[in-house]
Amino acid sequence: MNKTELIEKIAAGSGLSKAAAKKALDATTEAIKAALVAGDKVQLIGFGTFSVTERPARVGVNPAKKGQKINIPAKKVAKFKVGAELADAVK
Repeated sequence: MNKTELIEKIAAGSGLSKAAAKKALDATTEAIKAALVAGDKVQLIGFGTFSVTERPARVGVNPAKKGQKINIPAKKVAKFKVGAELADAVK
């Protein structure tokens, strides 16, 4: 499912117009992004939790240079942990 199809499903399920559903989806994704940038986590009970974790710096191997060691810097990454209701629905 892509964004356009998701907007159509939201519009059909909520009785909103497609334009209003697009605004709602955009506002939701922006709110989640803003919370993650601020270091907060977003917990939607039954659906899942969005959070930010930090990956430590490490030494890796460059496959193009036949085993040459490279330094991989630390970085923050967004994570999603599925909620119980969603996990049960997908089974």
